Amino acid sequence: MTSFKERLRSRFGVLGIVVALVIGVLLVRLWSIQVLTADEYVALAEENRVREFSVEAPRGEIVDREGRPLVTNRPALAVTVDPAYIEDEELLERLSEALGMEVSAIEERLSSVREERLKPRVLMLDVPMEVVSYISEHGVDFPGVAIETVPVREYPNGGVAAHVLGYTGEISEEQIEDNEEFSDYSLGDVVGKTGIERSYESVLRGEEGFVRVEVDARGLPHRVLERREPIPGRDIALTLDLDVQMVAEEALVQALEEADYQDFPDARAGAAVALDLRTGEVVAMASVPSYDPALFIGGIGQDDWEALNDEESEYPLNNRAVMSAYPPASTFKAVTGIAGLEEGVTSLSKGYYCAGKWTEMGEQWPKHCWKRTGHGNMGFMTGMRDSCDTVFYEIGYEFYKRKDERLQAYSRSFGLGETTGIDLPGEVPGRVPDASWKREYNSFYPEYQTWLPGDTVNMAIGQGDMLTTPLQMASVFGTLGNDGVMMRPHLMQEIIGPTADTSLLFEPEVAHEPPVSEENLGIMRRALTLVTESGTAEDAWEGFPTRVAGKTGTAEVRGKDDYAWFVAYAPADDPQYAVAVIIEQGGSGGGVAAPATRQILSSLLGYEVEWVHATDESR
Repeated sequence: MTSFKERLRSRFGVLGIVVALVIGVLLVRLWSIQVLTADEYVALAEENRVREFSVEAPRGEIVDREGRPLVTNRPALAVTVDPAYIEDEELLERLSEALGMEVSAIEERLSSVREERLKPRVLMLDVPMEVVSYISEHGVDFPGVAIETVPVREYPNGGVAAHVLGYTGEISEEQIEDNEEFSDYSLGDVVGKTGIERSYESVLRGEEGFVRVEVDARGLPHRVLERREPIPGRDIALTLDLDVQMVAEEALVQALEEADYQDFPDARAGAAVALDLRTGEVVAMASVPSYDPALFIGGIGQDDWEALNDEESEYPLNNRAVMSAYPPASTFKAVTGIAGLEEGVTSLSKGYYCAGKWTEMGEQWPKHCWKRTGHGNMGFMTGMRDSCDTVFYEIGYEFYKRKDERLQAYSRSFGLGETTGIDLPGEVPGRVPDASWKREYNSFYPEYQTWLPGDTVNMAIGQGDMLTTPLQMASVFGTLGNDGVMMRPHLMQEIIGPTADTSLLFEPEVAHEPPVSEENLGIMRRALTLVTESGTAEDAWEGFPTRVAGKTGTAEVRGKDDYAWFVAYAPADDPQYAVAVIIEQGGSGGGVAAPATRQILSSLLGYEVEWVHATDESR
């Protein structure tokens, strides 16, 4: 029989083996940690001890063609808080009282995952000096809180050129995920959202710096180990002229007032573009209503954002010069006329008769001239001068009968139906309608798919489904004034480098050269000059110091008052500038849009700027 001692001895033997195995495993593990993965664990330990966060670089500044500041940076006093103190309820209460912020708002800001984990969160910008003094004097009561100077955007001219300049804001997750350009950005980084700020983000951004800090066992920073200062972004000089820009914006405001005076009270929006037609430089680009980009500094409030996107506000964030397309109305007669001359559809010797009512497509489809009593006998030149619809109904109908869509082809040769390629985001292409487009557009309604005579006739007077932007129409008239050469419109004049030899100047670029003869260009230019000297825009241009070539337009928009257009270039004898103005629901092109154009051209040519009251019954 086995004794108790023997049984105990065998149990101790088994236990010894187990202990030996455990010790062996531990020794192997220790050897693995110390030898095989030593570098990995050293790195992890270092990561626990040392943290790094980025320091935003000041964005480059934006100036006008004369070097006058449009967007600069200014130092702003900011209260920042280390996010590690989010659990300190007493601190949050003291901050709430000092800053006048809700505790919940502070907690939301500190818990944001849109920024690096250790990066101090900005609670408030432009902090009043009494608050700065209070927090500084009671530093013991505000652990983890600092008063820092951070660069923010400054707009020396208020909201002038807001649509061109754009605004900045924190980058979104969608931008990082969907756009390769932002692959090296982090949540919380400030980027250009619209305008030049967006188009030239990579130039204006600069290079971030960093701060490397040592943290204690609680994860709180207590010593700066290394700092690299950020490198500011490069500056950009635009083609805009600040003086002309301010005149253009004021001209639109006065045009809205004039429209109201002329019994068009719903006129609340419009746009204007002024181009150097020889280079494509945008000298002015205005859109009303506008907004103040300073609203976006430090993040826009929800109420302000909703107000800017409310239908009642007429969507002031929308740059109507490039982001809105309208029926060009009678301003398009310049394109129809050129196409008709080139294709032999019309000529200087061809005669027309305007009875006020046109029934060539059949008595069941009558169309009317804007002058219901009729113009009587007309020729091509007088048809342009008086904007006689009947003349252009005839030209459009002849184009339809030829069945080759040559009117559409000429429209596209002037760049219509496609974006101009201007260096601004959000540009729309407009529309040149044709049979193919109509079939596709009405794919679910076979009965509406056929291209009819009235489609071409309507297009010939800039109505129907034809759509253009103000920038496109300014470019079209610039082409007529520039001997048939369309220059690509642009806003960047120079990217300013650290030294002169690192700066980048914009090179003018030809965008289109429509197939138009010198003879027919001359005919059209004389006809457009007649418009301002003895035609539908005579009243608006009486007494102007130089000759102007232009065209009125009054676009019909279903359910709304007529939209007022005027497009021109000047001087007529030595063209330098092209200007387009549209006033939504403004009524009369010659009575509302033309006086605004006159103001802009006055500023461009160095004349006295004054509003001229004018009347125009044409369409």
